[in-house]
Amino acid sequence: MPKDNFSTQAALYAKFRPKYPAELYDFVLEKVKNFNTAWDCATGNGQVASRLAETFEQVFATDISQKQLDNAHQAENIHYSIAQAEKTAFPDNTFDLITVGQAIHWFDFERFFQEVRRIAKPEAIFAAWGYGTLTIDNAQANTLFQDFYQTQIGEYWDSERRFIDEEYRSIPFPFEIMESPTFAMEYEWTLTELEGYLNTWSSVQKYIKIHHENPVDAFIESLKVIYKSTDIFKVNFPVFMKMGEVK
Repeated sequence: MPKDNFSTQAALYAKFRPKYPAELYDFVLEKVKNFNTAWDCATGNGQVASRLAETFEQVFATDISQKQLDNAHQAENIHYSIAQAEKTAFPDNTFDLITVGQAIHWFDFERFFQEVRRIAKPEAIFAAWGYGTLTIDNAQANTLFQDFYQTQIGEYWDSERRFIDEEYRSIPFPFEIMESPTFAMEYEWTLTELEGYLNTWSSVQKYIKIHHENPVDAFIESLKVIYKSTDIFKVNFPVFMKMGEVK
């Protein structure tokens, strides 16, 4: 049974999740040969689907969470539906590009890649990417954050989180990997943006269900000895990717 760790905080997810850099899309799209149809798997709030819709004639975006799709970006050429990654109703040889943003670590890899092979057109491109744990440009604040991530909230992550920490290196990949450049997401945030982002974490929601209190509240309070509510600080997310031609 697929895990749905994000329906509860779907509205926060749509508002506070970081946006993938334009350079990443440019790199992926350079490798695509045709721009008829794309599938964005585990689309969440439709962030990737909305960008692909600017280039592709038709974009099909699936997720297991209706609440996520209810908060997704809408466009005439984006078709949203509920579906598991490993089993869809799409016909064989349908897609020129298949993407997965920050989600493949939740999948049954063998079954998913069987589905990818089935519904991909010849010479289609498959790209899966994710982003790691953020760093804060203030050393004291970053130390507090890393302690929150690793110690305070660490045990509440699902086991699949290790694939993120390993930057997808241990995820099997049945296609020849296309080497990609290094990407990053950089933002200037206040404590409000940081708090909103942390509340999208599945580990935080799990902690709340168990303890009936939000650990983010105390963590944000600890940062107030460093930052005022209006102070702006820089955060950086490393982005990693596995991409190849489906054969």
